[in-house]
Amino acid sequence: MRLRALLETDALGLRLLGGEDELDRGVRGVMTTDLRDPSRYLSGGELVLTGLAWRHSAEDSEPFVRILAGAGVAGLAAGEAELGNIPGDLVEACSRHRLPLFAVNESVAFATITEYVVRQVSGERAGDLAAVVDRHRRLMTSGPAGGGPEVVLDLLGSDLDLRAWVLSPTGRQIAGAGDPLPGSASAALAGEHLAAIRTGRRGPHRATIGGATYSLFPIRNTGRGAAPASRDVRETVLSDWLLAVEADASDWPAARLDLLQGVTQLIAVERDRREAARTVRRRLAQEVLELVQTGAAPAEIAARLRVAAPVLLPGLGTAPHWQVVVARVDWEQDGAAGTAIEAGPVAQSLLEEILVDPSAAGAESADRIAVAHTGDEAIALVPLPAVPVDPEGPDIESTEAGLHADALLSSVRDPLSAGLADDGRLTLGVSAAVSSAEGLRGALEEARHARRVAAARPGRVCAAGHHELASHVLLLPFVPDDVRRAFTARLLDPLRDYDRRHRAELIPTLEAFLDCDGSWTRCATRLHLHVNTLRYRVGRIEQLTSRDLSRLEDKLDFFLALRMS
Repeated sequence: MRLRALLETDALGLRLLGGEDELDRGVRGVMTTDLRDPSRYLSGGELVLTGLAWRHSAEDSEPFVRILAGAGVAGLAAGEAELGNIPGDLVEACSRHRLPLFAVNESVAFATITEYVVRQVSGERAGDLAAVVDRHRRLMTSGPAGGGPEVVLDLLGSDLDLRAWVLSPTGRQIAGAGDPLPGSASAALAGEHLAAIRTGRRGPHRATIGGATYSLFPIRNTGRGAAPASRDVRETVLSDWLLAVEADASDWPAARLDLLQGVTQLIAVERDRREAARTVRRRLAQEVLELVQTGAAPAEIAARLRVAAPVLLPGLGTAPHWQVVVARVDWEQDGAAGTAIEAGPVAQSLLEEILVDPSAAGAESADRIAVAHTGDEAIALVPLPAVPVDPEGPDIESTEAGLHADALLSSVRDPLSAGLADDGRLTLGVSAAVSSAEGLRGALEEARHARRVAAARPGRVCAAGHHELASHVLLLPFVPDDVRRAFTARLLDPLRDYDRRHRAELIPTLEAFLDCDGSWTRCATRLHLHVNTLRYRVGRIEQLTSRDLSRLEDKLDFFLALRMS
């Protein structure tokens, strides 16, 4: 804003005492001071407000004004409350240094002037930034010359003092200006955002995390793959990015809200470009998947893998191991599985995000993920560089550093549960690593079977790995609920009733006894009991259940009953 505008605002009660020729100076901010030397707090362009408490004699005016003029301030406004009028020595000093001088009526508070200037300057900065954003959008639409979303986030910080971050639906940071958000905060913000979207609330959404207030703006997909506005929100809720701004936007003027909406549209352009860049990797995964599912010759599959390896792991000298990950998103509608929602692309986009290291910032960290989808399933082909077990030992390769089912979901479980709400489920299965084309078909079936094991478990977000397929854990989820209840009740209910009446702790004793492989000494030590006391408790268990804990069959029955209870 210009100094001239201050005189035209009657509510500010300003009178011009000198510097009429300088009224077109721009005002960038406002500062109140009664220091004799406020230079260290000035950066230029300020309107300085002073109550004249620094002036003890006429000689004080000249050095004070000289300091202000040297700092490049826009003007000086002196209050009349302290001295009743503005001293002539101050007027003369301002005239010598060509510094515009205003008198502030004693009925007007400095806070009123400060609020007016800040509001006007902020609005003008927003307008200037909007022009920059619009120019940047045109650059990014025509090519990558715009510099990416980081440039606009930097502008928000420098011009509007707004800290902002672009987050994925799982809370991973895509872009940001300044310090990154802590992982726990970004995951919590993603969860708040997904929950708000699922309840149908319009953005921006307000969230308070760790004592700080954030406003969350959806970043809609605007490309050719964008869903029509009339489509179910569940088709996009788990794949859209969001813009988190550390501020409360509930009382923002419409102009600033429009500016932030423009920023989200700009970031959406960049997201569409990066989404298009995934086409090659998705096509590679789709080609390999089709060859595996149709029973193509291993040599043909191997040739495709040789093409895929340099794209997914540039610079890799030798062929990698591969793991297969299968994911599925299921939605319910009116108590039954919904058929109107196209779940395959949702699962594909979500699996691409899940497979990225949550600590890796930026969208480029997903460049080595190849995910296809068939029907409602998303299938990922994940390359694993072979790692020597011992660099000084024989040339043996290990894949223990590969993907583990539980670890994949540990950091994304909470936000995704919020997005799935009470009518969606994500299930995921992970295969063991294979080192050749011959093993891919088995790896795919293994991952699919592990996903079915995960689907049999309770919870909105579930995973299972290949190691669980060689255990009783594989069988238990498929036992019907009525059979499960009858089996556990027949074996364990007599013990529970006895424990409830006598506080005998037979159930904990049974668990410890089986965990110690029936060793009396080790079990007694673990429970801090005398061996004779342990023998008495085991005898009581056998008496109440008509079972013999020295027999393998009865031990196994008790073990399974405890696992299913």
